[in-house]
Amino acid sequence: MSPLATSAITMRPATEDDLPAVLALYAQPGMDDGKTLPMAEARALFARFARYPDYVLYVAEDAGAVVGTLALLIMDNLGHLGAPSAIVEDVVVDPARQGGGVGGVMMRFAMRKAAEKGCYKLVLSSNAKRVRAHEFYEKLGFRRHGVSLHVDLTPAGEAMPEPSPIAPLSTEAAQ
Repeated sequence: MSPLATSAITMRPATEDDLPAVLALYAQPGMDDGKTLPMAEARALFARFARYPDYVLYVAEDAGAVVGTLALLIMDNLGHLGAPSAIVEDVVVDPARQGGGVGGVMMRFAMRKAAEKGCYKLVLSSNAKRVRAHEFYEKLGFRRHGVSLHVDLTPAGEAMPEPSPIAPLSTEAAQ
């Protein structure tokens, strides 16, 4: 079996002992770009997960090693005749295992969990630049729908001003 192939990937809820491996996965380029939360802060946030009904951090494990992670939130709704919906966030796979089926195992797991909870949909958001990721999600049956918007907030709850575009150097100034 090639090193990229999936062997016996198992999905399970993360434990506090998994946090170093999860933070290492998040540190990769395109996610947190080498930065990680301090461990004490990560532990405190992880403990808060337990206070949310149906919000679980899962890890994908192979031969005892954490090779991927995702967070799954099941939300109750008053709309849609009370049918719950699900959001999957922070999906990341060990770079050495990307393209080997780990992400597929993880996303099919999230889809099954959402279906078990009676969700009418599972949604995710992905950076517009991540074209390969979009193709991966579409192969799993995800469809592009609507428009995703976000606002970066100031501490006062106002929209953060857009950074000023950097004007290109004029050819005269560059000479």
